Amino acid sequence: MIKAKNQYVNREISWLRFNERVLQESTDKNVPLIERLRFLGIYSNNLDEFFKVRYATVKRIVEAGKKGKSVLGGEIAKDLLEEITKIVIKQQARSVHILKEIQAELEGQNIFIIKETQLSENQRDFVRNYFLRKVSPQLMTIILNDLTEFPSLKDTAAYLAVKMIIIGDQAVDEKEKRYALIEIPKGIDRFVVLPKEGDKNYIIILDDLIRYCLRSIFTMFEYESISAHMIKITRDAELDMDNDLSKSFIAKISSSVEHRKMGDPVRFVYDQSIGEDTLSFLKEKMNVEDTDSVIPGGRYHNRRDYMGFPSLGRQDLMYDKIEALPVKGFSMEGSLLEQIAQKDYLQYTPYHTFSYVIKFLREAALDPKVRTIKITVYRLASNSQVAASLINAVKNGKQVTVQIELQARFDEQANIQYAEQLQSEGVKLIFGVPGLKVHSKVCVIEREEEEGMKRYGFISTGNFSEATARIYTDYTLFTAHEAILKELNKVFDFFETTYKINKYKHLIVSPHYTKSTFLKLIDNEIQSALAGKEAYIKIKMNSFTSYKMIDKLYEASNAGVKIQLIIRGICCLVPGVKGMSENIEAISIVDKFLEHPRIFIFGNNGDAKIYISSADWMTRNLDNRVEVGCPIYDPEIRQELLDTFEMSWSDSVKARIFNEAQDNEYRKSGNGAIRSQFAMYDYYLEKLSRE
Repeated sequence: MIKAKNQYVNREISWLRFNERVLQESTDKNVPLIERLRFLGIYSNNLDEFFKVRYATVKRIVEAGKKGKSVLGGEIAKDLLEEITKIVIKQQARSVHILKEIQAELEGQNIFIIKETQLSENQRDFVRNYFLRKVSPQLMTIILNDLTEFPSLKDTAAYLAVKMIIIGDQAVDEKEKRYALIEIPKGIDRFVVLPKEGDKNYIIILDDLIRYCLRSIFTMFEYESISAHMIKITRDAELDMDNDLSKSFIAKISSSVEHRKMGDPVRFVYDQSIGEDTLSFLKEKMNVEDTDSVIPGGRYHNRRDYMGFPSLGRQDLMYDKIEALPVKGFSMEGSLLEQIAQKDYLQYTPYHTFSYVIKFLREAALDPKVRTIKITVYRLASNSQVAASLINAVKNGKQVTVQIELQARFDEQANIQYAEQLQSEGVKLIFGVPGLKVHSKVCVIEREEEEGMKRYGFISTGNFSEATARIYTDYTLFTAHEAILKELNKVFDFFETTYKINKYKHLIVSPHYTKSTFLKLIDNEIQSALAGKEAYIKIKMNSFTSYKMIDKLYEASNAGVKIQLIIRGICCLVPGVKGMSENIEAISIVDKFLEHPRIFIFGNNGDAKIYISSADWMTRNLDNRVEVGCPIYDPEIRQELLDTFEMSWSDSVKARIFNEAQDNEYRKSGNGAIRSQFAMYDYYLEKLSRE
């Protein structure tokens, strides 16, 4: 095999290319106008999380005096920080340009986002009144000049940096300057809808509303000029765990989450029109370091708030809401357990309703014959029916065991609260395995029947959250397959007796077997190809960073195995390189819904092996997490998974090609425009019509 210079793509750079695909959605005329604005918000929110975690990790490597080449795909950490900053500055400049274009198009739809200098007399009265009633009581304003210690800025907040030039007899350069910070309140909508004038809608951003009212904030100062420019910082969000043995695991995680608020700054973003004197004052007081990413930005930061841009009743400027469908033949009217006892069912949200998960748990909670419920929890909705169902089960005398992952990134606080609530209601909690996150999405119940104890359960590629089920695509298999569910019980046994490593005939379980099993499955395809038989691998997952698995696919490609990859996010593999990966094609789909399922299909000499899983091919999923992959045995569901994979693979509207250039080129097809997510809904509608 040729060892090309570009054998791997650095994961941080690949992630930035993924976020660029999100940014592309805000320019796509196929996307409704307000949704395009919301994609700008998603891009910004993603970037915030990237700096909190990935940039912060690379910065730690630099500050430890290490190069980090072995863990950064050959990149030197210090050079990588500089490359990231360059890419982000370029992307941010583009995002500002895109925002201006969208605002111009909104004006064509009679929606005007206006500044404080553009207010009419009626609007000025409204703004002053709104400020006094809603904004002023929540404002946190800090005068900086006389403070011995600079205040600690929140990494979730945006601030207006205010400069006042005090009236005096001195020359302009010598006049006293007063600096202040105003924290933009989080409890108020960022977009303030002003009274409509005729058929025109007007919105002012909260920052500009505050700018208009600066005089009423600083009445105690006599100044000849005042200006306000936005700044924000992003802090290192890695959890540093406390080793105090006297503390409970919940207490340790709580302490770490609290400490995160004081994490080291890793990014400083400022309005590029800010005065040099103000910028120098802030950077000096904030101890902004060379390893921090300093990003000149536009007038507004925290553009993640555009995810919540008001609809203004303009449904024509948003995606049509789809009605989640029932699973064919799987009736919500009767007993789900009785139906699952007869055959397996596949739920594919958001095309299918998530209600089957809730109904399954509700039925188990009430069924007098159900003895135990065991479930893993990674993320839940803010008002979770899953949690309510589990509590209901306890109240009905069931033994309920919940493995809850307290270290689910940015959901730690919510999971701590759920853990405490569940525990107080009598649910038995397991906090996983030391050193391993539990990322599997599984549930198994035991029901006492005439023939003895029978198990029912479900295995999913995504979280048990009603909220994300409306926007994430995920498979959930409902099954009564005794061998599979018996092995699921072994996974729960492992949580409690971690020294015992179980063997599995059906499930693919991390950290012990996922990598080795998939390597064997790839080897099997290699042997088929070398024997002149048809050999193929089709994979859909979120991210692909494991060099071990990449090398194995390169080996398979050189043996003649045809490989199709659908990777939404990070992809460190370089497809289509002669002598290295010429038999590998890879695409990414970014569209209305967030593509989240993991599916693995191996040709297996004409008798395809098909798995769904919670695991991506990343080192953390293969080696450092508890993940569960499940084989699909039901012939109808196998065909359904093959069909849905092919629909995604055929996408010619929202698919981008992975290539050496990493330019996110859209894939074109000569077979007419296929938008896979829309085609998927039609596929399931058509299945129902055949009932």
